[in-house]
Amino acid sequence: MRIWGKIFGFIIGYMFGRIFGAILGLWLGHLYDKRQGFEGLISKGRERQAQFFNTTFAVMGHVAKASGQVTQTDIKIATLLMDQMKLSGQARQDAQQAFKTGRDADFDLQQTLADFRKLTFGRPELVQMFIEIQIQTALSDGEIESKEHAVLSTIAKALGLSSQDLDALLQRWQAEFHHHSSNSGSQKMGMGDAYSLLGLTEAASDQEIKKTYRKLMNEHHPDKLVAKGLPEEMMALAKAKTQDIQLAYERIKTTRGMR
Repeated sequence: MRIWGKIFGFIIGYMFGRIFGAILGLWLGHLYDKRQGFEGLISKGRERQAQFFNTTFAVMGHVAKASGQVTQTDIKIATLLMDQMKLSGQARQDAQQAFKTGRDADFDLQQTLADFRKLTFGRPELVQMFIEIQIQTALSDGEIESKEHAVLSTIAKALGLSSQDLDALLQRWQAEFHHHSSNSGSQKMGMGDAYSLLGLTEAASDQEIKKTYRKLMNEHHPDKLVAKGLPEEMMALAKAKTQDIQLAYERIKTTRGMR
């Protein structure tokens, strides 16, 4: 709680206007403290977003190199991600530099993840978004190799996710990848992909489907993620994810005749 503005405002106000001046000074001091606190929160928010941004691309570079070498496909995925985020100028240069840093032999993945966990403490939606981006990188060639899976497991464990949590995310992202690669931009989605994308099977009840849909939409809501520290440049990624979740739900809903 900031109080120095109130204290100084009260003292100075009293010196020049006694009781009335003290009250006025106290009020002005309160406004000053409030403004300073607000600006401090904005500054911390920007620092959090910058760290999330740099860590995301650095770890992407590390994941891309997990299979032994960074392929043109890996670079293309990173480039497409930057395009989707509409990065240009200094922001794009920062992303490219972070990606290169993650590919270095001396890149300290564990320390990077430890710092990132402090940043995202109490913000599980951000952690999930971060891991989903790394999974997308590993899936760039259509499959996840054993070394890539090992790195993803390390990332998940360091950020507090269980192997079951990671497997569920992998299942959903593989379904999403299959949908986009097999339909070439078509809005049509197969039933198998729709259920897998929601992390469900055809045995799920209508109530389970609705509950899961609401949960996933809440976790990936762009405005909510940005408020928690997701860089605004990455809002497009969250929007794309919610569109796929919506598409999967509508496909299942229509087929089942759900209301």
